[in-house]
Amino acid sequence: MRKLPLFITNDDGIDSEGLLSLVRSLHRRGHPIVVLAPESEQSATGMKLTLKSNMRFVEREDLSKEIEIEGGPLLKMFSLDGSPCDCVIVGVEMVLKREKFMPMLCVSGINHGPNVSVDVLHSGTVSAAREASLYGMPSIAVSLATYQHKNFSQSIAAISRLIDACSVNMPEYLPNFLRPDGTKNMPTGKSTKDTIRSAFHNGDILLNLNIPEDWNGIYRTVGLGARWYRSATDSINSEGTGVAFEVGAATIDEEDIPDTDCNALNSGCASISPLGSWPSNHPLGVSDKILESASDEDNEGLPNWL
Repeated sequence: MRKLPLFITNDDGIDSEGLLSLVRSLHRRGHPIVVLAPESEQSATGMKLTLKSNMRFVEREDLSKEIEIEGGPLLKMFSLDGSPCDCVIVGVEMVLKREKFMPMLCVSGINHGPNVSVDVLHSGTVSAAREASLYGMPSIAVSLATYQHKNFSQSIAAISRLIDACSVNMPEYLPNFLRPDGTKNMPTGKSTKDTIRSAFHNGDILLNLNIPEDWNGIYRTVGLGARWYRSATDSINSEGTGVAFEVGAATIDEEDIPDTDCNALNSGCASISPLGSWPSNHPLGVSDKILESASDEDNEGLPNWL
């Protein structure tokens, strides 16, 4: 199996257990890796960018030396005092060039907590993967969809299998990295399946993977579900400053809609949701028909176009 060079980031921070567990496992599996992750936790930052600020950039040799194995593939780890999207931009524009490293896939995670339904609009994990895809890099966001434990072993198994599946038809080089021809380089193919694969390789579609609290070993490739946050704000009386507010979900209601990420997770399955990288009315936005077809499964529950 071809071991794709990987660019890894997240929103939980460079020292998070999910990221370190992922890097350790993928390094031992033979993947060359460059990591650039936030210096501290940046959850729910969406596509925030840090403008006009001197962001601290540090090579974390302490982490890479603790993880790397003798004779293993390249492993470089860096942190940035910025958002997940900042990390992708600095990584693509500066670090990858400096290291003369060309990744074939961006992996963002492993996030601790679910990123399903409307979460994909707020999630720093998904936003980092989307930012990488805007640069023309195939991308996957991955989350352990529970707060009940931090055992990432099942999540690592799930993302490793998905990376292997991506490697089967991955081209020798990325066809649209840095978008040199703008909108002139469009996904192409003789069939719908070929066109979807081309859109993924071009960065016009990304994948959002969620692993349940106790995974049954089954994948489902599905659309997004409907999740509603009720009573999401609390007021806190603060002496001398009036009323302060805290944003957080008191209760979460999920609609039991078949063939959605929420439904799959509640059934013990890992959910894979193809997402359009661009707004639907952007020149590179994928059509509803293509996005719906992107959720067609193979006999393993993986996207059948991989």
